[in-house]
Amino acid sequence: MAGLVQKITADLLLDAYASGIFPMAESADDPVLFWVEPEMRGILPLDGFHLGRRLARTVRSDRFEVVCDRDFDAVVDGCAAPAPGREGTWINAEIRRLYGELFARGHVHTVECRRDGRLVGGLYGVRLGGAFFGESMFSRETDASKVALVHLVARLVAGGFTLLDTQFLTSHLGRFGAFEIPRRTYRARLRAALAVGADFHRLSPAGSGVDGATALAALGPARA
Repeated sequence: MAGLVQKITADLLLDAYASGIFPMAESADDPVLFWVEPEMRGILPLDGFHLGRRLARTVRSDRFEVVCDRDFDAVVDGCAAPAPGREGTWINAEIRRLYGELFARGHVHTVECRRDGRLVGGLYGVRLGGAFFGESMFSRETDASKVALVHLVARLVAGGFTLLDTQFLTSHLGRFGAFEIPRRTYRARLRAALAVGADFHRLSPAGSGVDGATALAALGPARA
């Protein structure tokens, strides 16, 4: 389901997420946003996250420095840049403005992977109550976005979150255990998650990193 939006505020955007809808644009050059509420919603179960042994070794190796909320603009630039299989982007100037305001207010977070000080992968999303709504991710080095996702899940598990919304199901996310649920089921899970008090920074202070061993321990011994 979609409807055109001419102008929205950051507060309206939060209300939209709490209602189960989110905005997109047709392209980076299109100034108009439209609301989206998929019939089938992608979610990544925090209690059923699939982590392969090879990726676990990469996470544990601390190949990347992983930090949060250091450079929102650079993460969005990475997510909006062309990549194999993705020549265009839905991230336009209005998306940047709205989510930038929510980042300043603490409702948007980034997980960033860096090597030698250079940003090589990451993701960003919206936080409300015990729900985290993943928006986009990118990778400039092998496994960088995957490591960012593992660290995100570790933070959400440690912080008491109950819902990780991926919006749509992709084959990439499916490898980690993501699946689809009907809109009605999603709304019920969303209502329950919004009532939860969760802490994105329970693993460590805001803006700092978490080493790979800590991240894996947060996911439980079976996945460490």
